[in-house]
Amino acid sequence: MTVTQTRPLSATEAIESRRSIRKFVQEPLDQSDLREILRLASLAPSAWNAQTWRFAVVQNPEVKVRLQEAAYGQKQITNAPAVIVVYSDMEDTLQNVEDTAHPGMGDAGRTGQRQTFDRVFGGQDVAQRGQWGLSQANIAFGFLMVAARGLGYDTVPMLGFDPAKVREVLGLPEHVQFAGLLPLGKRAEEGFPHHRHSVERITKFY
Repeated sequence: MTVTQTRPLSATEAIESRRSIRKFVQEPLDQSDLREILRLASLAPSAWNAQTWRFAVVQNPEVKVRLQEAAYGQKQITNAPAVIVVYSDMEDTLQNVEDTAHPGMGDAGRTGQRQTFDRVFGGQDVAQRGQWGLSQANIAFGFLMVAARGLGYDTVPMLGFDPAKVREVLGLPEHVQFAGLLPLGKRAEEGFPHHRHSVERITKFY
């Protein structure tokens, strides 16, 4: 069963109605909605405004077949109208770090941003700083799911895939690290209701 949505959901509604959906309505995505989902996800916060996340949007059927093979044959890859591959590219971030400085900070801000990143990450190897970049991309991954649901779309977060094969399919450099794959579309099933620990079970108050 599908539900026709006439307005964006509130953040609370989006979070509460989100489900992991593996069967999608077989229709192309509205490209304006897709771009808005990506725009909203790009507003996620990151330390020093690093914005290490990158999105690869796969809608080509042939590429989805190859991506499905890299994801051990999981059918939601080809069933979804689109799959968003969320990855972190810390090396690109470091090469262009001045672009992350707020314009209001002027030239001093751009210089300071370069000095900060060189000081913090200059002594780390690619894998070390890549892990930090991935921690920032994971924030955007969560934002992406909520943004999609807010506009009436559904997703299922996936970590079951061969990273090397995904890099090969998408032509990505060896150093990038993956937050996950995210099939995206309108739900053709309702999915399971939430089953979560209580706040008391997962929280300590001090």
